[in-house]
Amino acid sequence: MQTLYTLSVSPLALQFLDIFQELDIVVTHFDSARNLHRALKTHKPDIFIGEFVYAWGNDYAGNTLSNLDVTLRTLQAVAPRSKRIVVMQASEAAHIDKLLAVFPLHATLILPCTADALRIALKDTPD
Repeated sequence: MQTLYTLSVSPLALQFLDIFQELDIVVTHFDSARNLHRALKTHKPDIFIGEFVYAWGNDYAGNTLSNLDVTLRTLQAVAPRSKRIVVMQASEAAHIDKLLAVFPLHATLILPCTADALRIALKDTPD
């Protein structure tokens, strides 16, 4: 049995419960990074799915790429073997290369993604 943490504002986690059950994956959904980071202190997920939202220079240093920067960096430190999948709206796809230049990801999916696309991304994740 694998564990999956999701971080998104879209209903992705609830939309594909049958796939997660089929693949024997236990899902915990978070709608805030703060709560997800709190959970990482006690449990490390096998898989992480996060919804990418590009940051349009929203800090003084100008080095924030997205809403997932801190979470992906934290996962590298506390769960380095976790499989990371990022989903995004089509409008965000033009910026995903900036995130990929800094963080290795297993897969990226455009929302709304199909059940088959998600199933393939989950099954094809290397151990």
